[in-house]
Amino acid sequence: MFSASVSLAQQPDEADQPGLIADDTYQLDPEWQKQMVYYRTTEPPGTIIISTAERHLYLVQPGGRAIRYGIGVGRDGFQWQGLLNIARKAEWPDWVPPPEMIQRQPYLPRFMAGGPGNPLGARAMYLGTTVYRIHGTNRPDTIGTKVSSGCFRLVNSDVMDLYDRVPVGTKVVVRQRPEL
Repeated sequence: MFSASVSLAQQPDEADQPGLIADDTYQLDPEWQKQMVYYRTTEPPGTIIISTAERHLYLVQPGGRAIRYGIGVGRDGFQWQGLLNIARKAEWPDWVPPPEMIQRQPYLPRFMAGGPGNPLGARAMYLGTTVYRIHGTNRPDTIGTKVSSGCFRLVNSDVMDLYDRVPVGTKVVVRQRPEL
């Protein structure tokens, strides 16, 4: 189950700056900082729920709670919803922009080795067989914004924390609108 409303917008993705080293001193607004929250859901503990409207990722915990992370989400025309699983995980992943992204942004490198200047950041969790990922970023200032080509970005310390908490196969629920 997966649906997307992706247009081929031609505007540059200002959030992808290959080679930029993340500013580890950048302070996130409290809204986007990792925190334990009360969270009502019928999903079992260990499930990841992404709310693109809220720009939060929730890792469901026992007892009606969740760890909430601030995220950057897809810009207008690049948001989607669906039910997927984490298909694989990588530490300091290499970045190979998909052909659709190269078509929109021909100035991007065709390959970039993993490391501090890589737009995927410190960790990546690949969602099903799609081109989408939950990943880190070299642009912590983009957390809480709609900037990506459909992936979900967290600051590197948060994506490392999430990466260590979830195994391959973890259920990921992506919602565009809040639940009633």
